[in-house]
Amino acid sequence: MKSTLLWTACAVLMMTGTSCEGLNPGRDRENAYQPMTLTTRSAEFIEKGNTFSFDLLERVNAVTEEDYIISPLSLQFLLGMILDGARNETAAEICQVLGYGSGEMDAVHAHNLSLLEQLPGLDKQTTLNIANAIFVDDGWPLLDSYKAEVGKYYQATVSNLDFSQGAYSLKVINGWCSKQTAGMIPKVLDEVSEDMLAYLLNALYFKSQWRAKFPKSATADQRFTTESGAAAEVKMMRQVHDYPYTETERFQAVRLPYGNGAFSMVVLLPKAGAEAADIAADLHQNGAGFLRSDMYTCEVDLWLPKFETKFKIKLNDLLSEMGMPHSFDGVQADFKAMSDYALCLSFVQQDAIIKVDEEGTEAAAVSSAGMMKATAVGPERRVVFHADHPFLYLITESATGAVLFAGRYGGGQ
Repeated sequence: MKSTLLWTACAVLMMTGTSCEGLNPGRDRENAYQPMTLTTRSAEFIEKGNTFSFDLLERVNAVTEEDYIISPLSLQFLLGMILDGARNETAAEICQVLGYGSGEMDAVHAHNLSLLEQLPGLDKQTTLNIANAIFVDDGWPLLDSYKAEVGKYYQATVSNLDFSQGAYSLKVINGWCSKQTAGMIPKVLDEVSEDMLAYLLNALYFKSQWRAKFPKSATADQRFTTESGAAAEVKMMRQVHDYPYTETERFQAVRLPYGNGAFSMVVLLPKAGAEAADIAADLHQNGAGFLRSDMYTCEVDLWLPKFETKFKIKLNDLLSEMGMPHSFDGVQADFKAMSDYALCLSFVQQDAIIKVDEEGTEAAAVSSAGMMKATAVGPERRVVFHADHPFLYLITESATGAVLFAGRYGGGQ
């Protein structure tokens, strides 16, 4: 297994290190990419996490017509904390949705801790903040065993607030979200309810510069054709550069590395006759391993819109359809490993934002949940990659393909 991971890491380094234009050799040596250290079980959990990511991506793509940005990884951390408080069939359903076996909870939590500890340090040129927190209504305690578990494996801070003081509690919770996302997501809740036992949150913030920045002088207004066939005007960035690239019968794919190559954006552009939904279905069915193994470096004439997307989605129905309906059912839910007063989930939602420009990418997500009280109810060649119609994109950790963010851009419609 170690030899396989080493080969994968070397392959990624070869793919992302072919061009040194505009780089500082001394800085690069100080910030050399060292892939994560993974146990055999962690490597398997990464693959299961990606299966969950692409299932979620396909479902979100199907239910929204607007541009969106989501963070599957943020949601996985949140569901991991929720899983830690679940028992019996409720726990089994959450495990099934995440792709884990019901008897693997300890290994899953250890894997999540490994991600928390390793991901932020992979690239000194990339800022990656991952934080977990639980805000509990004072006088309705969580079990000490649960607090110890989430503190150990999710580095979660547990704080008591008086939910009857709604305005103050709201300010504290939203303030935490704003701080953890560098102000990109200043608010996730509109109110704090006394029916809630606790609010559980994960925040994920990412900021990095392209390894090869786009020249600002080349950015210009250009026509963009939306999925409906309507014309829009966007700020289109352009540069010709060596990038890892591949294509299938239905789409082109190009990888844009950040910093030292530990993270990258993969842009997946449908070909004529295909749509973003077709790519989402392909990823869900076949995974994204080919985006690491089948890419080759060639000169790409790259056109990419400069854009910003904000998105908020309530996930109760999607998670229920994916296989965890008990969690939202006040009769069937079992979260007694969290608190004697835990009833069921009131909501699971995610707020996310991404900004893409000539310099790089800044993105943030907050996944939140409300737990109700029990008293409440190829060959080298030059290709043209002209992203002038809707496309999907992923921000991934390069060696494993772990998906931090995923989204669709359709011209700002």
